[in-house]
Amino acid sequence: MNVLVTGANGQLGNEMRIVAALSGKDRYIFSDISDLPGYETERLDVTDPRAVDRMVAENNIKVIVNCAAYTNVDKAEDDHEAARLLNAGAAANLASAIRRNGGVLVHISTDYVFGGNLNNIPCREDEPANPTGVYGTTKLLGEEAVKRSGCRYIIIRTAWLYSEFGKNFLRTMLRLTAEKEVLNVVFDQTGSPTYAYDLASAIFHIIENRQYEGRSGIYHYSNEGVCSWYDFTKMIAEISGHKACDIRPCHSNEFPSKVVRPSYSVLDKTKIKKTFGVEVPYWTDSLRRCIGKIMKAGTI
Repeated sequence: MNVLVTGANGQLGNEMRIVAALSGKDRYIFSDISDLPGYETERLDVTDPRAVDRMVAENNIKVIVNCAAYTNVDKAEDDHEAARLLNAGAAANLASAIRRNGGVLVHISTDYVFGGNLNNIPCREDEPANPTGVYGTTKLLGEEAVKRSGCRYIIIRTAWLYSEFGKNFLRTMLRLTAEKEVLNVVFDQTGSPTYAYDLASAIFHIIENRQYEGRSGIYHYSNEGVCSWYDFTKMIAEISGHKACDIRPCHSNEFPSKVVRPSYSVLDKTKIKKTFGVEVPYWTDSLRRCIGKIMKAGTI
């Protein structure tokens, strides 16, 4: 079976490259709008419906894993059309193409669809969405486009994604805790960090075992456990040995932003664990594994 991974040069896409190498059944095709040195990448503009149709039809794609997204939350506020095109328009294009080819779409979404909800318990899949910014709104529009398309789909909402690849909170904090004597980090936003490798492994598990059949729906995935960005940073510094940095808790309003970020976006993962038998690692265990890889590679 042929599997197409879009946005393959991003965090999750790169982790999909790693786990896909374990498959003894399927051929994975990795696509993006640009090449990644050292990796085989098919050029594909997912905002072009004709290009998407051609890629799916010519390669007889039966599963698409859509990792492509406009993820710059702050910039999206001033770049609404680009965010909508990539987060909603591209999702519609991929859903339409895979429906015509009789396949299934695994589409990645976000905890930001709950941005305006004042929760103090983990968010379930059936909880009403209430995004507060362009990023969350356009990702919700993408979910709705996938559901309207009539294709078979697995929508996975995730949160606080990090990896050894690209720019992310972990890599930024590894650098800052090594460079700064004092660092202020917000403590009034709570969630669950997600190691992109763990999410990629869960997706691979679903595809490899053909568990998507008859199970279209929305699912949540993040690592187990709960923390604030302050706690996350403290653990990053402890694991990496950057103990000279004085990390101090602060309020979100000390970092003015156009976006109202979710104050509590912990995701309830009961459904994905029960449906697919997915095992979810605890967040500090995964963080140790990722930092170990980064330090071994010497890429901090």
